[in-house]
Amino acid sequence: MERAKLTYDELLNEADELRYQLEEATDTIEAIRTGQVDALIVQGDSGHQLYTLKTADQTYRMFIEKMNEGAVTLNKEGLILYSNSRFAEMLNMPLEKVIGLSFNIFILPDHKVKFDALIKAAWQAECKEEVDLLSKNNGPVHCLLSCNTLELDEGTALSLILTDLTIQKDTEKQLKLRNEQLAEAQSATEKLNDELEDTVRDRTVDLVISREHFKLLANNIPQMTWTNQPDGQVDFYNSQWYNYTGLDLHAINNSWQLVTHPDDLMLTNEKFDHALQTGEVFEVENRYKRADGTYRWHLNRAVPLRDEAGKILFWVGTATDIEDQKKEIEKKDEFIGIASHELKTPLTSLKGYLQLIGLKKESLPNGVKQYLDKSIGSLNKLQRLVNDLLDVSKIQAGRLEYAMHPVNLTELVRGCTENVRHVYPGYNFENHAEAGLVVNGNEERLEQVLMNLINNAVKYSPVNKNIVIDAAKHNDHIRVSVADNGIGLSAGQKGKIFERFYRVEDKKYMSSGLGMGLYISQEIIKNHHGLIGVDSELGKGSTFYFDLPAI
Repeated sequence: MERAKLTYDELLNEADELRYQLEEATDTIEAIRTGQVDALIVQGDSGHQLYTLKTADQTYRMFIEKMNEGAVTLNKEGLILYSNSRFAEMLNMPLEKVIGLSFNIFILPDHKVKFDALIKAAWQAECKEEVDLLSKNNGPVHCLLSCNTLELDEGTALSLILTDLTIQKDTEKQLKLRNEQLAEAQSATEKLNDELEDTVRDRTVDLVISREHFKLLANNIPQMTWTNQPDGQVDFYNSQWYNYTGLDLHAINNSWQLVTHPDDLMLTNEKFDHALQTGEVFEVENRYKRADGTYRWHLNRAVPLRDEAGKILFWVGTATDIEDQKKEIEKKDEFIGIASHELKTPLTSLKGYLQLIGLKKESLPNGVKQYLDKSIGSLNKLQRLVNDLLDVSKIQAGRLEYAMHPVNLTELVRGCTENVRHVYPGYNFENHAEAGLVVNGNEERLEQVLMNLINNAVKYSPVNKNIVIDAAKHNDHIRVSVADNGIGLSAGQKGKIFERFYRVEDKKYMSSGLGMGLYISQEIIKNHHGLIGVDSELGKGSTFYFDLPAI
């Protein structure tokens, strides 16, 4: 029979009644949750039933409520009689909607058989099992379910404690993954280690063979040979070293200092230390004592062996006996000195005769005048070469001496500049010398050095004919320089330019001379306690300079 239609007022009254019942139910649930109620009545098919805890009190309820684990009480039918807030959070549901529901609906279908067996066993004894709960909107929640019976006034209930294992399970998965990755890495490491051991074994064999080859080669060459570490410690001498020095085979380290001539030891140490610090090639001439006590000259040269990064691994050096070459050079220098001296007398006489002829130059035919001028020019050139040879002989004999007195460099530069303007009218010479520059020296020798630098600038500047001569004071010294825009010098040429008999050769330009001018100039500047040098770049000109102490 259809329900009679209610009036508007009746509907309002019924709505108020329902609202009151809802508020009352909400208050009841909150009282149960907070521990204000120790018993509750559940209406069943056979009427109302009262459920109370035998030892229920507010402290116990508060303890259950504050637990990190979910706590649930079930009756025989599996209905949830009580739940704390933590369990509701695990399900992602409001607490008021959890109480009164069947716990079975929160079990994943795949775990229902396992859960039913667990609950059945739990009524008989305490038990534990891992199950997955179905959380609303968040997927499964991995839990450890601990079951225990609980005595209530109206009968036995089942207490469930649920520990969330989600983080633990994720950690186990990550740990398992890390273990698998670690196992893979360990396997790869073992494989790499095996390959490395094979490589090291092969390299060791190659190294032993290479070292034996090196020893075989080193022990069968006439030069003395050694190797030393980057710190300078010698770790190998070849057989020739021991045969020459007569030292014991176990005398390695720096035993070369024991057989080096005392007068050469300081220079050798300086050159060796410089090479170690800079990585440059070590080269020096010194005398080594032979087993019979005599000394012989040797040329020492060592080069560094580097790795791919440029780091020095060790040095390989040789000492070549140059005693015979030294003696031959001495004989040659002696011959040059004697020949130059012998040539100087007839050249002086010849120059005098030509000068006498020149006095009657006006009465000579034009052709003879021309030949006379050329003869005087050639004679002057030959006389300069002879003078250079004599200077070299004096240098080698340690007899290049001359009187020293104050010299006005400003005036010296001015005079040289005026002279070369007459000698080389096709060139432009600029004088930038400062005023009042005075040094202690020999004016003739310093003029010889400056004229040599100017002549070289002219000789090697066939195209750009602008030459700058400068003199200026820098702190406690005075620098005189000659700059050109000629063919310039390479790095290798700059290292040899001051050697005796060295000449710069250019495919497009062939120079004349014996290559002694700069060598003599260097010795003159050394005797003035000065320094001579060059700044140059190939194809961009050169600047030769010398520094002298100012007074």
